[in-house]
Amino acid sequence: MKRIFSGIKPTGHLTLGNYLGAVRQWVEVDQHQADALFSVVDLHALTVEHDPARVRRLSRQAATLLLAAGLDPERCTLFVQSHVDEHARLSYLMECVATDGEMRRMIQYKEKSLRARDAGESVRLSLLTYPALMAADILAYGTDEVPVGEDQTQHVELARDLAVRFNHRYGHVFTVPKATNPKVAARVMDLQDPASKMGKSHENGSGIVYLLDDADTARRKVMRAVTDSGQDVVYDRETSPGIANLLDLLAASTGGDPAELAGAYTSYGALKKDTAEAVVELLRPLRERHAEIAADPAYVDGVLRRGAERARGMARPVVDRAYRAIGLLPAVPESAEPVEPAAVPGPSGAASDSVEVVAPAV
Repeated sequence: MKRIFSGIKPTGHLTLGNYLGAVRQWVEVDQHQADALFSVVDLHALTVEHDPARVRRLSRQAATLLLAAGLDPERCTLFVQSHVDEHARLSYLMECVATDGEMRRMIQYKEKSLRARDAGESVRLSLLTYPALMAADILAYGTDEVPVGEDQTQHVELARDLAVRFNHRYGHVFTVPKATNPKVAARVMDLQDPASKMGKSHENGSGIVYLLDDADTARRKVMRAVTDSGQDVVYDRETSPGIANLLDLLAASTGGDPAELAGAYTSYGALKKDTAEAVVELLRPLRERHAEIAADPAYVDGVLRRGAERARGMARPVVDRAYRAIGLLPAVPESAEPVEPAAVPGPSGAASDSVEVVAPAV
């Protein structure tokens, strides 16, 4: 059975875009057809300014929402990234294989670093290097496929490059993964800005439908969605991005085809109304299930604990092999017999018990 890995960052409340672009496929397809691992990748949330308490709160909320959406801990492995040390262990090795140029070419680094500078904030080094951590997330598990939105495909391509490079230089350790994208609504756009994806960390949430929005709030956001200057309802992302986004949402919520749905409407108002009701009905059972699971925190804790144990058991052998392959000395098990240190030749060729201590390079 193929193995897949995907994760979600706790940098904001999960959105309709997260659900339609990723989570629903995890629930309906991936956990049934693969040995699937899904992670709340909380280490990635530290690459920008953040409130520690909020990161913890959003991490738990994300895990709870994933369970409410339908991830079954008996079918898949759900865990929090920081609970498995192998992610951080392997990340440094990936930094040692990657190049500065590769990191700086990442589109998300360019966009986020520019926003940080415009806001007068410093840019954390981790924002530059986090694609190495993402590669570690993927490669630690011998992942075959990574279901991601289109905006994350570049990072999976980097993971592929690093796996091939590592295997070539140090011996075969890593499976070379590939990215897979959902066919419909792979990238849901902001309702107020159809040129931007519906991102959970945006400051202005008027164009974002959050999974925990109540029915009236979700309905109102869709009804106020930006449309286009023309009057015809057509599915064309280039000339009518606002209408195309609504058609994508309607299609993803009802199971239709966006281009075919366009032919059923002669007005923007009717399209908005039907899309709003479809979104409300799509999210209703998820919100109700979330309330039930959130009321039982011990259940969520147990799922995450068992998931981390299972993930650790998969990742540790792979990361240990990578450490040996790249040249690191294996740790001596506590149960091993002590070994007398070998004599080190002195300057004159005679044996000496002293060992030169070399300071680390700065």
